Amino acid sequence: MLAVLSVLFLCFNPVFCVFQRLYCTISDSCDCDFKPNIRDLEWDLYKNVFGQHLAQDIVSEEVARFLQNKSPDRPLVLSFHGSSGTGKTMVSSMLGNHLYGSAMSSPYVHQFIPTLHFPSAQRVNRYRKELRSWVQGNLTECARSVFIFDEMEKMPPGLIDVLEPFLGPSHVVFRTNYRKAIYVFISTTGQEVIYKVALENRQAGREREEIKMSDLQDALAEAVYNDNTSGFFHSSIIQQNLVSSFVPFLPLTRCHVQRCVRSQLCQRGSCSRSDVVEAVGGDMQYAPVQGQYFSTTGCKAVPAKINFFL
Repeated sequence: MLAVLSVLFLCFNPVFCVFQRLYCTISDSCDCDFKPNIRDLEWDLYKNVFGQHLAQDIVSEEVARFLQNKSPDRPLVLSFHGSSGTGKTMVSSMLGNHLYGSAMSSPYVHQFIPTLHFPSAQRVNRYRKELRSWVQGNLTECARSVFIFDEMEKMPPGLIDVLEPFLGPSHVVFRTNYRKAIYVFISTTGQEVIYKVALENRQAGREREEIKMSDLQDALAEAVYNDNTSGFFHSSIIQQNLVSSFVPFLPLTRCHVQRCVRSQLCQRGSCSRSDVVEAVGGDMQYAPVQGQYFSTTGCKAVPAKINFFL
């Protein structure tokens, strides 16, 4: 009985709640529902993401290294780049699913879409204030917050730089342990650079897995920084090297598209429908005209195509 009363006292004592909130801010042991499972994340990446050996390796290694450090000097900042339908959004969802017990529905996984949250370029100053306040407030609630910014190519230039104080090692944000957070930026910006490297590799007769991060890193960062339609256009975040890794998602071949089809068919209980796999794979559009190597929409159109051919 005494134990029960003690628990009730702690739960309803406002002084305790203040200390508990502060402890959550600076500690791994808080009520943020943070339950990382790196092994399951790696398994999910290698089982369900097709044709993306660079993304699989970078994401699994960066996340594992970051979480193993109990006192990181900066947050983890990943920037996903590639054409539509190559798996960028899927991988960001996997992060949420394997870091939190309540997965992507967790109140500590925050998603932003420019056309929804920042639709007007004329209101950038207002958005900057709101975004800074939102991020700081949520980091105060939970130091292990995850922030996902989709469609960065549609983000008003200059807006995202308001996050700079939260991303670097030398900045201090009052009462907020911002160094344990994870930021993911998703964009099609830089897809031309990635496509060029993938195409040259294919035309040279080399295996896809021979493409290395060193073949893309500098050119990708430069393309993102100099694209005046990108939210990262001349961004101080890139200037100060605050992005942990630029993660390239390669264009997908017909083989990869068919693996997407088979995976989704199995989820529907129709694994044996090889006819649908072949039909969908053959109905997609591929580029370039000479070669027909890569799907122009990745796996994005696969669900609709399956519905048509089933």
